[in-house]
Order: sequence, then structure tokens, then C-alpha cells
Amino acid sequence: QVQLVESGGQLVQAGGSLRLSCAASGRTFSSYAMGWFRQAPGKEREFVGAIGRTGAWTDYTGSVKGRFTISRDNAKNTLYLQMNSLKPEDTAVYYCAAYRSVVVGPLIIPDYWGQGTQVTVSS
Repeated sequence: QVQLVESGGQLVQAGGSLRLSCAASGRTFSSYAMGWFRQAPGKEREFVGAIGRTGAWTDYTGSVKGRFTISRDNAKNTLYLQMNSLKPEDTAVYYCAAYRSVVVGPLIIPDYWGQGTQVTVSS
């Protein structure tokens, strides 16, 4: 089992940047593919992106491609989400998640979730 704790969420102006972190503890972090999800008020939780176990590949939902970057540091047991050119529609609670499976993506439900961190983008 792995425990996930997100941090870095805050209020930011449109056009600004923010980096979220997700600290993992428990079983070996590098044995999990990782993902980021978000949930805006009144909306369903949606897939933001994912990264493989070694960081060799990443995948993003269309609305964030070119603006968001997922990375990981397996030595530090930490996942990151760099968010640039933020828009008010990026406002949401952001969750990191871990997959036991090597097959990941928008339709695959992660096995472990963090508690979320709030990102608010003002216009």
C-alpha cells in the first residue's frame, strides 16, 4: 500500500504558474505508475494526466496539453504537476493517484488516492 499527500495548491491569477507535489510513502514509489486528477465544483472528477513508473512516458488530457507537465523523482518518492498558463477553468481540487497496473489512462481507476489540494485561478 502507498500513502499519498498532495501540497502546493493555492490561489493564483490567470496566466500564472503553480507546481503541485505529491509525497508518497509506504511501498516502493517506483513500482507505481502515477496520475493526476481534478474535480471542479459540481463536476465529476476528471483525468489530468499520468506518468509511467520510470517517467519515460506521460499522457495528458487535451485541455492541459502544452500547459501542464507531470514529472516524478523516484529518489525522493515525489510526483509533480507543473501548471503553466493557468486558466479560471483549471480551478479544482487536484488529486494524485497511484496505479498498481502498468496500464493506466483516463478509463483506468487508480488503486490509491491522495486527499487533494485546492487550486483556484482568478480571472
